[in-house]
Amino acid sequence: MNILIYRWKAYNYTDVIETFKRLGHTVEELEYHLDNYDEDDAFFRLLCARLMEKRYDFVFTMNYFGVVSDACARCDMKYVSWTCDNPLISMYHASVYNSCNYIFCFDRTNYLEFKGMGCGHIWHLPLAVDAERIAHVLAQADDLCAYENEIAFVGSLYERNSYDRMKDRMPDFLQGYFEAVIRAQMRVSGGNIIEELLQPDILAELEEYYRLDKSERSFSNLGLIFSTTVLGFQVAKRQRRQALLELGKRHEVTIYTNSDTSDLLNVTYRGGVDYWTEMPKVFRMSKINLNFTIPNIVTGIPLRVWDVLGAGGFLLTNYQAEIPSYLENKKDLVCFEDTRELSDLVDYYLSHEQERAAVAAHGLETVKKKHGYEQRIREMLMRIAEG
Repeated sequence: MNILIYRWKAYNYTDVIETFKRLGHTVEELEYHLDNYDEDDAFFRLLCARLMEKRYDFVFTMNYFGVVSDACARCDMKYVSWTCDNPLISMYHASVYNSCNYIFCFDRTNYLEFKGMGCGHIWHLPLAVDAERIAHVLAQADDLCAYENEIAFVGSLYERNSYDRMKDRMPDFLQGYFEAVIRAQMRVSGGNIIEELLQPDILAELEEYYRLDKSERSFSNLGLIFSTTVLGFQVAKRQRRQALLELGKRHEVTIYTNSDTSDLLNVTYRGGVDYWTEMPKVFRMSKINLNFTIPNIVTGIPLRVWDVLGAGGFLLTNYQAEIPSYLENKKDLVCFEDTRELSDLVDYYLSHEQERAAVAAHGLETVKKKHGYEQRIREMLMRIAEG
């Protein structure tokens, strides 16, 4: 097959591209900065010209772009997308019903929602990891000792979120209501209740303080956008800081991030790490790796989980509803429900080295056998062929 890939900033593009090539397909790449994922006339014309000039079996992107779908529809070309974010606001767009689309969602709830809305070519497909690539990085490293940690977290603290910027402009009633919603969500593990708590009267009042900017063909709404891009990020910020501060009271905790950590007492800050060359070293060399899934990912397994296991790291993660379908708790990884259980599990596994090592080893073997990019891409191509 001859595949054209529109490439943007998603971490896993290189793994996907290399997998297509290993499977014998030809890949060409197109890079362009999109200011608007739904509509960009210059990019639309550029892509259409490319598709008219040369025929491809399909166009591929990580995440869904309405403008790419429209160009493919215009040129009678298949458009294949695989989500890595959820919910993906760009999918709430009229172009999602284009018959050229073949959409793969890593979050099962996202898949079920759009399937229920009548999208034809749509499937659930979890994310993956290239354990062989990671093993090569680790084998070539001569500085692994520099990445040793007792407990490590790699990720954002979401400190630059719009809720903090706007809350003081809202009346006390709205502030109090949203604070209650945030606290309620923080008590839920492996689910998302934010949007259902945003009642119509609350949203009607919110319209005075939050402007919804969307294209004419978008069918996203205030509840969806505010619950994810505002309250969801705020919940993630608080959950992560709360857990790291609690663990830092009794243990050596290290964070690798580009976020501001000045208020995280007793947590060691080591800056950001490169996804390709440094992050696997952190995951392999840390006794315990942490994963906190942003509540916007309702049931799906985020990329960080696969990356930790693919590096042979031991992982403590919040529970996600899809984990039991692919990974076994206390054999491949260990799940926690809340900060108290997380703290107890940290104590236990720091003092039980052999059990910790056994879980890490089993997790690595599981992802190598069942959850590599070749398995996922083969399934994707099978679905496309079946139509």
